[in-house]
Amino acid sequence: MIKFDKKIQEEIEEINHNPAIINILEVICQTTGMGFAVVARVTEKRWIALAVKDNINFGLTSGGELNINTTICNEILKHHEPVVVDNFEEDEMYKCHQTPLIYGLKSYISFPIFLKNGDFFGTLCAIDPNPAKVKTAQVRGMFNLFTDLISFHLNAMEEIRVSQIKLEEERKEAKFREQFIAILGHDLRNPVGAINSAVQLQLRLPLDERTFKLAKIIQDSSKRTIGLINTMLDLAQGKLGRGIALNYTAGKKLENTLNEVITELRTISPDRVIEVEMNLKEEIRCDHKRVAQLFSNVLGNALTHGAKDQPVVIRALSNEKGFELIVTNPGTKIPEETMNNLFKPFSRGEITSRHEGLGLGLYIASEIARAHHGKLEAKSNDEYTSMTFSIEKNNIFT
Repeated sequence: MIKFDKKIQEEIEEINHNPAIINILEVICQTTGMGFAVVARVTEKRWIALAVKDNINFGLTSGGELNINTTICNEILKHHEPVVVDNFEEDEMYKCHQTPLIYGLKSYISFPIFLKNGDFFGTLCAIDPNPAKVKTAQVRGMFNLFTDLISFHLNAMEEIRVSQIKLEEERKEAKFREQFIAILGHDLRNPVGAINSAVQLQLRLPLDERTFKLAKIIQDSSKRTIGLINTMLDLAQGKLGRGIALNYTAGKKLENTLNEVITELRTISPDRVIEVEMNLKEEIRCDHKRVAQLFSNVLGNALTHGAKDQPVVIRALSNEKGFELIVTNPGTKIPEETMNNLFKPFSRGEITSRHEGLGLGLYIASEIARAHHGKLEAKSNDEYTSMTFSIEKNNIFT
């Protein structure tokens, strides 16, 4: 049993079972009158038949080998030129060549096959024990066309092979991400939660001033760590394709949810003016906690990057046409390159390069909008920047 490396074995199986290449070999035999045609893999050490059409019982099948030193393909490997012989007995260059003497040949044609990158792959050959008229422009043109088609097929095979390798790598990466999520969801969040609970109990005790400050630092840091873990979990859920999960809220007004976010950020930025216009004629079906997260990210972004001496304007509207939440802040225009990546993870760009954070806020906000079958869009010019969260009327009203 002849053994081949994995790649050659794949080439034998794929080429030998390709109907187009089998048809090419049949056309060659019918057109030239020659009895044997083959696509051969040729290297410095080996000559291997990948696909064969044998009408003369030459005795070589797919996967069969010839001694490379007994073939003319060995010479084609070196000079990269086709060899065409009508009759070896009458050919001045090849009449004493060993190949026709060894294999009992009279006529022969072999054209090199090159890969897309220019590398030599092998040959397309036809042979016969009788003379044949193959030194014609028509036969040469046919072989040129067929070798180009085989080359195209080989390149397609390689691209598929590379794609399969990449797909397998992506599957492994997806599995790794799932494991990473599990670590974040359990192994990290649980101990940080325990730290936060313990420091809350500590803060209820009588503490001296220094100990109280240290406990507050631990509390603030643990809360921030929990927030980062939750943000990374949201990122992972979005990137894995499942999207952010929603828990639809019942019995609560969206206006109250939005006002809670506004109150919180006014407390954090007491020197900023926030103007609000709300006209929510219809309650929408949504996850209030997630909408609050989206709104907090967008409004926080506006307060951070907008002009400090001008108000941030909020408009929230809902009616029979749908829902819109618009946050507008005066300021300089966001660069086009940054705009193109605004809702991509870890894209901080020029507008955020001086500020802390992972660059995930707007990405997660856009994922929350997508989970609600809505969208988050940004517009920016020399006067202001606005972000709009919108949901069309279909299936949003309670």
